[in-house]
Formats: sequence, structure tokens, C-alpha cells
Amino acid sequence: MLEVLDDAAGKQAVTELVKQWAGLNNLQTRYEQYLESAVPSVPKGSIEKLNKAQHQLRETFDPFFAALHEGLKQLDKTVRQHEKQQAEQAQKAGKRAATDRKTKALKTALEELHKEMKNAEIFYQHIYWLQERFPKAEYEDVIGLCKLATPAEVKEQDYSLNPGRYVGVVIEEDGKTEEEFITDVLSIRDELSALAGTQAELETVISKNLKELIGDA
Repeated sequence: MLEVLDDAAGKQAVTELVKQWAGLNNLQTRYEQYLESAVPSVPKGSIEKLNKAQHQLRETFDPFFAALHEGLKQLDKTVRQHEKQQAEQAQKAGKRAATDRKTKALKTALEELHKEMKNAEIFYQHIYWLQERFPKAEYEDVIGLCKLATPAEVKEQDYSLNPGRYVGVVIEEDGKTEEEFITDVLSIRDELSALAGTQAELETVISKNLKELIGDA
């Protein structure tokens, strides 16, 4: 990365991301401690104590993922600025703006890093989802998700078992800032651009293969 982002902003973004990623070792240690101490020490059937230990474990993961997301966002922003500078320099030199090989390789590596990040976070997100909706590790009504309807309530709904009549609807904000939203849109745009390029290549290959099979008929 430093071969491409060799300016001050690039070096800082890369250094911060590496520093944040190093925190994974501490999380691994913390998880092993949880398995060795918290789980065996909790009496069988004591859901409350085990649930508390699980909440504490999740809370140690929150800062890591938040910092990692921020680091990746800054790195993405730095790469875009780098590409913009390259385009401006090419324009001044009267050349066609194009992304060089090293920058393309860096963008590909970043895409893979984003994928790895999402895969690593899936399990954590599932835990967070459950703990947010059932913080006491026991059933409770959750708007938009589940509802323990009484026979009287079912009667009020003419005995309809349509879940929507009971659970209700909740509108959740994603909590993203305008800058974060723009970053996501730019990322989607880049992904669509890459897919469009792949589509064009596949169309060329298919057309060539068809000509070889049936000629120009």
C-alpha cells in the first residue's frame, strides 16, 4: 500500500489501519479467557450470569469493529483522492486519465479486505442482533419481530394469523452520516463499474465463441 500511497495522508491511513487490525490479537485472547473462565464457572442453568458474561464479551468487540470500519473508510477516501490527483496530473500533461497498475492492485486488495471484514463480522452481528432485542436472554415482545398474542387479541383480529396484525412495524434509522452515505454510494458505483467491465469482457468472449461455432450467419 505504501508503494502507492506514499504521501503523508496515505502513510497515516495505512499505519492507522495496521494498528487497528493488530487489536485482533487482544480480542482473541479475551475470547479464550471467556471460554476458559466465564463459561465453566457459571453454574448450570444460570442464564443470567452467562448472559452477563456474553454481553461483556461483546462490548470488548465494539471498539475494534468501529475503529476498523473508520480505518477502512479513511483508506478508501485516500485512494479516491490519489486517483483524483493522478487524473489531474494526466490532464495537465495532455494525457488520458487512467488508473495505473499498482493503484488497480491496491483497489482490488481493498475490495478483498472489505469482503473479509464483512465475513468476520457476520457472527458478531448476529450476536449483537440477538442481544439488542433480547437483552435478558429471555423471550419478550419486540415490535416488528415477534408478539405473544392472547386468545382475546386473536379474536379481535377475526382469528387471522397474519403476523403483521400483531407484531407491528418499526422504522429503523441506519445512523449513517451524510459523508458515510456518500462513501457507500461511491463504493457501490465502483462495484457497478467493475461489473460493467466484466460484462463487456464476457460479451466479447461469447460473441467470439459463437462466431467460431456458427460463423457469421
